[in-house]
Amino acid sequence: MKEEMIQRFTSYVKVDTQSDAEKKSCPSTEGQLNLARQLVKEMKSIGIQDVTMDENGYVMGTIPSNTDKEVPTIGFLAHIDTATDFTGKNVKPQLHENYQGGDITLNEDLHIVLSPSQFPNLQKYQGHTLITTDGTTLLGADNKAGIAEIMTAMHYLIEHPDIKHGKIRVAFTPDEEIGRGPHKFDVEAFGASYAYTIDGGPLGELQYESFNAAGAKVSIKGNNVHPGTAKDKMVSAAKIGMLFHNKLPSDESPEYTDGYEGFFHLTKFVGEVEEAELQYIIRDFDKEKFNDRKALFEKAANDLKAIYGENSITLSIQDQYYNMREKIEPVKHIVDIAHEAMENRSVTPVIEPIRGGTDGSQLSYKGLPTPNIFTGGENFHGKYEFISVENMVKATEVIVEIARLFEEKA
Repeated sequence: MKEEMIQRFTSYVKVDTQSDAEKKSCPSTEGQLNLARQLVKEMKSIGIQDVTMDENGYVMGTIPSNTDKEVPTIGFLAHIDTATDFTGKNVKPQLHENYQGGDITLNEDLHIVLSPSQFPNLQKYQGHTLITTDGTTLLGADNKAGIAEIMTAMHYLIEHPDIKHGKIRVAFTPDEEIGRGPHKFDVEAFGASYAYTIDGGPLGELQYESFNAAGAKVSIKGNNVHPGTAKDKMVSAAKIGMLFHNKLPSDESPEYTDGYEGFFHLTKFVGEVEEAELQYIIRDFDKEKFNDRKALFEKAANDLKAIYGENSITLSIQDQYYNMREKIEPVKHIVDIAHEAMENRSVTPVIEPIRGGTDGSQLSYKGLPTPNIFTGGENFHGKYEFISVENMVKATEVIVEIARLFEEKA
């Protein structure tokens, strides 16, 4: 299974599938379709049935039930795209067998080193086979590791019919990294009662809570006048933008928060005298606090309108996704089964909230409760991204065990 995993994963990461938030098409990039087509061929070749790819790049397939029991249909999902934070073009995965601790030189020419002094978790992986980047790209373990793990698990089930299971659906989705993964996902066609995204990080992660999330845009109009004659006439949009930002709590930003703490995050600020624009993301686990955060934006805008005029500021806030806990708790047994599956495969479950979102955050609100499970990767979205092959195998074993437990408990 280990060699099969390495072959699959390294072939996937070599396909550039970065999404693009500026594009309105689905998928947003052609590269995602290239990998989707590759997956369709591979799925058919290993015996997955009813394989489809729609015009939006959503790939689905089926492992039929092999039991007489009435077992709920379950699904496993991963996303095809990689993050926009760092380049994903020309990924050259590097294999480091039997890691013995210490620094890993990713790129000698560029003096790029993956070091336990910067990433202490590396020390946990002594004896493991690690896959890293060459220091010039991200790796794409988020989420091509999930794809490889699902594919390997399905192949294993097909090759081992003695493992009884109900009907299993798999899906690979586009544009998760830009928040659009579930937008055109056909829950009814997928036909699962419950699903799991394989989109987590280190070994044992099991997550069924996500942020409530919104995006906010503040557009500001100023009045540009020659600075020599500007007294009582000039209105600087950039300065109003600074005033707006300073009305938000300075200690409630990503670099000062963790655990269940929410935040405001200024992701873009472009400003000059005539006009300015600020873009934010707003996050909180608690729905009431989430609404309070949005209300604080409204108050800040209204306070400044009172000074600079009603048309000086335009605020738009768009909810993006909600905490999936609300939809998963009524069917908490799906989390319990994943927990048991991990323990059965000698994996210690680590239940913690996702300080972000997955496709499952939106799918849960579309009627498909979908918690999230580890892939085994770390340092996603950058050149120091790496993954343990042994932990990828563990993720595959957990997927197989979840399928087995659903049948056993039916």
